[in-house]
Amino acid sequence: MTNACEIATSYDNPLGKLPDHLLVEIFIRVPVTDWEKVSCVKKHWADLFKEECLWHAALVKTYPFAGLAKRWPGPIPRGISKRRFTALYISRHIFVLDDGMDEIVGHTYLFLKEQLEISTMPPPSTILHGTIIDQFIACGKSRERAHELASLIWLAVIDNLEEDERTFHLLKRLALEGNVFLPFPYSRSSKVLWRIFEKLFTDFRDCLNHVDYYDLLASAKSRFQPIPSTWLGY
Repeated sequence: MTNACEIATSYDNPLGKLPDHLLVEIFIRVPVTDWEKVSCVKKHWADLFKEECLWHAALVKTYPFAGLAKRWPGPIPRGISKRRFTALYISRHIFVLDDGMDEIVGHTYLFLKEQLEISTMPPPSTILHGTIIDQFIACGKSRERAHELASLIWLAVIDNLEEDERTFHLLKRLALEGNVFLPFPYSRSSKVLWRIFEKLFTDFRDCLNHVDYYDLLASAKSRFQPIPSTWLGY
């Protein structure tokens, strides 16, 4: 990629003289993992990666059947080509599903991750969980399948949050929040809550002060018995 960048920025580089539609055709054939590097080579190239035409071309080339997908009902929108491409890429690389739910699962993952990471004060987890449940029910899934998909998405999002101070405070809030706001199936599954406590007592153990630790331990004991020995000992 370094050589390509040097060539691209050279004075006599013919690549820089190509029309935009040919540049788009070249860029969408570059591995997705290199797109960020390519977009940093020139300002004009960065601008191309912001435009709908590139993402539409990438969507058609990489996921040719995506154009046939109908818009779905429910609270989570489909969005434009860039978001659709991102949702499909995430769903194919994180989830293994066999019931034609790829794109909406990717969009739901993005919705939940953005709510947890970007919002200064995310809605209660039961509200978010209920929105996801409602989305899949609106798409024709049974309550049991909707609950299963919602749990899978929660687990994937929790596992892919940055390990920083904000995530620590978010997980602590989710652990202590409880599930009293809405009844089943809108409350989070026990698998989701278990993963939250597991990350707090392992990945973020050094962030816990004395009060945090015993508050979380008491909350964990009220929900799970027995609890793992690895969670014990401050």
